[in-house]
Amino acid sequence: MSADSFSERPLFGGAISTTFPLRFQDVSNIRQVPDHQEVFVDPARDESLIFELLDYKHEVGDDGAAVWFLQDLVIEQDGEGFTLLEQSAAIEAPGLCYRNILAIVTTAVGQMAVSKGRQGREAQNIIKVYLANIRLKEVGTDVLVTAYEPLLINPLSESASTVGAGLPTPAMQSGFMPMVEVFKLAVTNFEVNDWGLFCPSVCEVLKP
Repeated sequence: MSADSFSERPLFGGAISTTFPLRFQDVSNIRQVPDHQEVFVDPARDESLIFELLDYKHEVGDDGAAVWFLQDLVIEQDGEGFTLLEQSAAIEAPGLCYRNILAIVTTAVGQMAVSKGRQGREAQNIIKVYLANIRLKEVGTDVLVTAYEPLLINPLSESASTVGAGLPTPAMQSGFMPMVEVFKLAVTNFEVNDWGLFCPSVCEVLKP
């Protein structure tokens, strides 16, 4: 059983909130993070959780949207040997509604080899990536919730000095919530508290 303690966490100045373990630290306290992202890491396990606000991709259909964004992420990060492990059908999110239009959610899980930062291919780690796409069409936004879990740490990776090379200790064995559960918790508790975050000028007139 997990001994992880978790609580509701404010995102983007409190305009959004969700829930995940307290062991994930806000990266913006250490380095600059782009305004459209919130990044949290557990350095002791090399696990991370990222929330990202993107302009709505009209050319991407709802079914398979998470897979599209996951494949785009693989290209962006120079990932290799990508394998799609699972994907969900598009579902409506009853708790996320703006002007009577429900958000659409899809998820995808994949595995790839990728290097940390500017390290080369010789330092690639094998990681599992969980991605949820929350489509807020009425405010022109695609939200991405992405969770990274290392499966095999390369001895040459900078992560090896903190986590150790080889297979990471399973989360449950260490008394932590497994990354798949962290991901589910963050996605299912995702709430918008202030829709003005997405369109400050328009939403004031078109309030839900």
